[in-house]
Amino acid sequence: MEKQTDIIIVGGGVIGSSIAYNLLNDGYEGDITIFEKDRIYEYTSTPRSAGGLRQLFTTEINIQISRYGLQKYKTFAEDMAIGAEKAEIDFKQRGYLFLAKDENIDQLKKQLQLQQKHGVPSELLAKEELLSIIPELKIDDLQGGLFCGEDGYLDPYSVMQGYAKKAKQLGSEYVYEEVDTILTERGEAIGIRLDNGDIYRAPIVINCAGPWAAELSEKIGLPLPIVPLKRQIIQFDIAEPLDKYLPLTIDPTGVYFRHEGNSLITGFSEKVKPGIDFRWKRSLFEEQLWPILAERIQNFERAKISNGWAGIYSHNTRDQNAIIGGHPQLDGYYMACGFSGHGMQQAPAVGKGLSEMIRKGWYETLDLSPLHFERFANNQLIIEGAIV
Repeated sequence: MEKQTDIIIVGGGVIGSSIAYNLLNDGYEGDITIFEKDRIYEYTSTPRSAGGLRQLFTTEINIQISRYGLQKYKTFAEDMAIGAEKAEIDFKQRGYLFLAKDENIDQLKKQLQLQQKHGVPSELLAKEELLSIIPELKIDDLQGGLFCGEDGYLDPYSVMQGYAKKAKQLGSEYVYEEVDTILTERGEAIGIRLDNGDIYRAPIVINCAGPWAAELSEKIGLPLPIVPLKRQIIQFDIAEPLDKYLPLTIDPTGVYFRHEGNSLITGFSEKVKPGIDFRWKRSLFEEQLWPILAERIQNFERAKISNGWAGIYSHNTRDQNAIIGGHPQLDGYYMACGFSGHGMQQAPAVGKGLSEMIRKGWYETLDLSPLHFERFANNQLIIEGAIV
């Protein structure tokens, strides 16, 4: 079977769905076809993430992207409503908090200046001030923390579904089949071939395949510096509840924790071999996370695992930032991948940016050009210092 469409998006998660939504919402009148191999999104990266939304970054482009995303998520329920049904995403603006010890405090002071330059209401707190946010926190070894009360966390699955449902309502088509390869001809992208042999032709193909983006691009001789890395999240309950709901808190060790309903979740950037692996282990909590958590908050000493899962980061090995825009060696081939764990929170800006680039040929709302593919060859890397 062979079909014709105008834009093909490979990957129907939050990034691909945001691009489709923004294109159609901005007035694009062509046909958009999104290909997603996981019909129920069981192993998609978005719903397996921690759902954090923060402006506490160290690079201008990431701060600007998050500033835009914050505003969009505040009105998401109404913007993505279908009829009277709002797209609720359970956005809790309980803040983000980076705890600091030793030399980390000097780094946070530099971050604070850059963030405030771009309008982020971040605050550098003395260690005693941290107790106003988390009364049970052990602060003896800390020097303070960087906090932003505007930030928080939300339900990433609901965000993804909100974008997808709205994109469908506006006219995009979702095909739940796996893409085998991108088709090219004389230096141009001309479509894709599915695993079942069907061919869809289009002059624009956008690679939003997440952990599988590099494999897809490699097949057409255009390698990307992206590897899949497993990230585990453990959900647990405690015997004695905390006085207040937590911001998403990052310990100096890199271990993070936040509330999930009345339970809590935790994780960190563990060192693992690249690959697709969705197994999670209780031993991660018992041997590596729990000792740090119990040392930081006494209430965590009596903890019981209630659930756990693993998701996959699309880890950009060069600078841990997204790759956005057209590929210089193949006309009509666009990329939105390599988010290194920031895809959900960057989806609003990336969708808007690619909508503008495809429709107009330039960025208008937000300049995403620093994230272009050419930065690797030109040694213009965007080094982000606040990776969680």
